[in-house]
Amino acid sequence: MTRLFHISDLHFGLEDRTALDWFKGCVRREQPDAVLITGDLTMRARSHEFAAACDWIERLDVPVTVEVGNHDLPYFNPFARFFWPYRRIRRIERLVEHELDLDRVAVVPLKTTARAQWRLDWSKGWVTRRALAKTIAAIDALPPGKQVIVTAHHPLVEAGTKGRALTRGGQHALDTLASRGVAAVLTGHVHDAFDLVARTANGPVRMIGAGTLSQRIRSTPPSFNELRIASGTIALRVRSIADVPTPQMQIPDVPPDALPPREPGEPVAPIHAVPPVDPPVH
Repeated sequence: MTRLFHISDLHFGLEDRTALDWFKGCVRREQPDAVLITGDLTMRARSHEFAAACDWIERLDVPVTVEVGNHDLPYFNPFARFFWPYRRIRRIERLVEHELDLDRVAVVPLKTTARAQWRLDWSKGWVTRRALAKTIAAIDALPPGKQVIVTAHHPLVEAGTKGRALTRGGQHALDTLASRGVAAVLTGHVHDAFDLVARTANGPVRMIGAGTLSQRIRSTPPSFNELRIASGTIALRVRSIADVPTPQMQIPDVPPDALPPREPGEPVAPIHAVPPVDPPVH
């Protein structure tokens, strides 16, 4: 059996220290085969935020792979954003978009962030042809019999959560991944856990989203995903610091219109802990 811990949206600068310590204790005691981090290590991509994130990640002491989220691209320095956007994450560069070979399971990254896009909101997802080609090439190079899990920051299609990804090229990417028999696509960005099956032209693909370990909670408390993989089956457990039952933490299915609730009084989970505004960034 392979056991993976999937976390996302740490948002150092607005991190939840209690949640981070709780997760680190789980890793220390249970020693998963790997930790998969699907982006947004920081809040504003500041040097001190990356330094704190790198310190924390390096102390996990298990194999780790890291995706870059939209919050990890420089906000206040356009020159740095375009020419050296990942300079401040250099300490853990070896872990960024790092493929993992874990017995019968392979973890392959898919980049969904962009330095710029032809739309005003650059925080949304975008799977470029180049990024998808790189991921597919890595999958095609794997030996037969490997169960493939893909990690990305943005959900490739909408998952019924209050946060939205609006990922350009996401449906095409999902179709292509399905043609390669990918078992699941693991993502973050929306700060609420979900586990659903997306239908594609090439068959179904499981989509699994992680919550957050930051103060930027939406509809559920801080949490992470535990995946147990055995005999080709992925069993998922959402583990919450508040000990909320897994079904109450998850989005169970894609709504028919694929759009999440956008108005007050329309929670996507019974916790309904959406803060009206972000706390101050420190």
